[in-house]
Amino acid sequence: MTSNSNRGVHALGTVTIGGDLVVGRIGFGAMQLTGPKVWGEYPDRDGGIALLKEVVEAGIKFIDTADVYGPHTNEILIHDALHPYPDDLVIATKGGFVRGGPDYKDWDAVGNRVYLRQCVYTSLRRLDLDRIDLYYLHAPTASDAPFEQQVETLAELQQEGLIRHIGLSNLTAAQLRAAQTIVDIAAVTAHYNVGVRIGAELLDAAERVGIPFSPWHPAAIPRDHTAARFKSVLQPIANKYGATVQQIALAWQLHRSHIMLPIPGTTNIAHMAENVAAASVSLTLTEVEAITNLVTDVGSDK
Repeated sequence: MTSNSNRGVHALGTVTIGGDLVVGRIGFGAMQLTGPKVWGEYPDRDGGIALLKEVVEAGIKFIDTADVYGPHTNEILIHDALHPYPDDLVIATKGGFVRGGPDYKDWDAVGNRVYLRQCVYTSLRRLDLDRIDLYYLHAPTASDAPFEQQVETLAELQQEGLIRHIGLSNLTAAQLRAAQTIVDIAAVTAHYNVGVRIGAELLDAAERVGIPFSPWHPAAIPRDHTAARFKSVLQPIANKYGATVQQIALAWQLHRSHIMLPIPGTTNIAHMAENVAAASVSLTLTEVEAITNLVTDVGSDK
């Protein structure tokens, strides 16, 4: 990648995870580097390895994965592409989801102590790490153990030195507050973009305690009956900056909050470079507000 792309990652500053891990404002979500429906091996193994190498060359310091991506194949691909890892690369992974097969309906959550411990140990093995920098509970929805008990298990693993920092995924603001009474939470992740604000309350809660919020599907643009309304706002802004609407959607994330750490994913090197370049787009306050106001009912999880 060019040096301009590398600067783009840091154009709007950095985000600090857990007080000691400093990364650029745009990460990389590796989920797409699997088979169809996030099941099995990524068909173009050599292409996936080349892309991951370019991610690091572009200056991205944060890669997001999970044991359920594949399952397991995504973590293995990251290892095979990048190990031994650069000292400043942060790999975040997750545990607690399971797959019953390639159909999306066969997702579930398991949260008992023994299973979560197995998740951490096997992710360590696949990634060839002694300690995972950021480990997320993938969902708080497991029915076999209370949410607080699952957080306690991660706290136990942190005390044992297997997890450096604990993150939580797809939770509510109330659950974040409950978790913080048990252990320090270093980051959260949820679905949030120009058209979907499911994580809005969680973002507010994360801002109050000053921890990174990592939106997934961060550059997605609505394709339903509202698409024309979103395009009518985004396209003129994109034209002004010589950018794509997806780049403007990413730039909006970065301007929306100083704790944002979006993790756009792609299987294409050129598209990855476009995502990195989005960090160099400096939107005006009026433009940020216009995009923000495209969604007025963000709901509440209080």
